[in-house]
Amino acid sequence: MQKESFVSKIAFFFNKVLALLTVLAYILPFLAPKLFPFLSVLTLILPLLLILNFVFFILWMLQLKRKMLLSALVLLFGISFVSKLYNISETNLPEEPSDFTLMSYNVRLFNLYEWLPEKDVPEQITEVIQDYNPDILCLQEYSPNDKVRLRNFPYKFIEVDGGKNKYGQAIFSKFEIVNRGEIDFPDSNNNVLFVDVLNQKDTIRVYSMHLQSIKISTDIHEKIDENKSKFIFKRISQAFSEQQLQAEMIKEHYESCHYPKIICGDMNNSAFSYVYRTIKGEMNDAFEIAGLGFGKSYNFNFYPARIDYVFTEKDFTVKEFRNDTKVKLSDHFPVFTRVSLEK
Repeated sequence: MQKESFVSKIAFFFNKVLALLTVLAYILPFLAPKLFPFLSVLTLILPLLLILNFVFFILWMLQLKRKMLLSALVLLFGISFVSKLYNISETNLPEEPSDFTLMSYNVRLFNLYEWLPEKDVPEQITEVIQDYNPDILCLQEYSPNDKVRLRNFPYKFIEVDGGKNKYGQAIFSKFEIVNRGEIDFPDSNNNVLFVDVLNQKDTIRVYSMHLQSIKISTDIHEKIDENKSKFIFKRISQAFSEQQLQAEMIKEHYESCHYPKIICGDMNNSAFSYVYRTIKGEMNDAFEIAGLGFGKSYNFNFYPARIDYVFTEKDFTVKEFRNDTKVKLSDHFPVFTRVSLEK
């Protein structure tokens, strides 16, 4: 029997550590972040863990070693997570008169503080919205701006706070808004808006959410030392604990509503988290039904971060979903979906 090399032993040791971390990440969506706030950070890097397990599987398979079974079992055990990470086939069903469209977009205050060098970002965002021409438009990190002219929407619900530079959320609709409201989160500037709209003879509840931000720079070239790493992990852990309460408040609120419901917006967390699982519940994730690729919605270099979502109840058929990564007018990309309400 050929003696195993030292490099092979070290590689398999890291493979076992990786497998343990991956299985732990599988379990965490079922555990409240307040119980294990530090460990909850693993859910953010689950896509990377899956990719590394696949690399180890290929490595051992090419060497015809039974060690490949470890990563194979880990990947098999987590097969349900794959559709949340990557969708291989896009759905685009024919349009029908009963269809309606919804767009959700974190517009980053229309570049109020000039994060982008372009001076006409509000006008460009207006053009994007007009091109998609959704029936319902949900905007997070909204700030009143005279250069943003959304003429196609006769109905709107805007809630903003602050001093000179106000910000908040807005929902614009081509359908009549017959009821509106807000879910205020304790000790937070984030919130949820909701409207009941009248589409033909149907009343539909639409929620626009903006959960607690992690507030981590997207610049991967920034120097990160030990102290910075500890600070980042502490901030993420704290944000996840706050998001837990916010997610549970959203769930409690929508469970009391008997209209067909759509929940969209910026969740500031991954599809592998307790927060995602709590808010989604038994709803459909529009990306999983009709999206393509990674569904990236946040402009983070070299990492397919999907933190903006559209969830629909089973009463809806999702016919189309797009995440437009070509529109780089914010740190988020707009997400667009076309649905129909089954009678």
